[in-house]
Amino acid sequence: MRRSVQFQSPDQVEAGAAAGGRAGSARQQETLRTEFGFELPRGYVDESGTVHRTGVMRLATARDELVPLRDDRVRENSAYLSVVLISRVVTRIGTVEDIHPGVIEDLFASDLAFLQDFYRRINAEGHTRAAVTCPSCDEEFAVNLAGGRLGES
Repeated sequence: MRRSVQFQSPDQVEAGAAAGGRAGSARQQETLRTEFGFELPRGYVDESGTVHRTGVMRLATARDELVPLRDDRVRENSAYLSVVLISRVVTRIGTVEDIHPGVIEDLFASDLAFLQDFYRRINAEGHTRAAVTCPSCDEEFAVNLAGGRLGES
């Protein structure tokens, strides 16, 4: 299911109110991106031996983060939380659209780690960059707090 949400920034709401609430060409709408494509480092191997590497993950809802906490598998082993959570937000891997914890369990460890990092990236405003200032030279720059892909420095 592809979903986009239209929203207005506070500046746009004020501009619309100042114009008498009329919708005009000056009013711009932004699209909230709710689905993100990805490519697994190794790929999911299905029962027939087909390797699926591309997929789609949607933004998590509060329910996505709360429901797994009631799962008996998570209660018995807290490490299972990420498996259940990732299975709720991944909507497709290759041609596989029935994503459940069993599919996520069958991923290679590097692919699960990739999806966990991807989840953090898209659910934290779409990025993991932070503005910092060098204490020596006072130069400002951005750093990626999540790091890069495996093997990158």
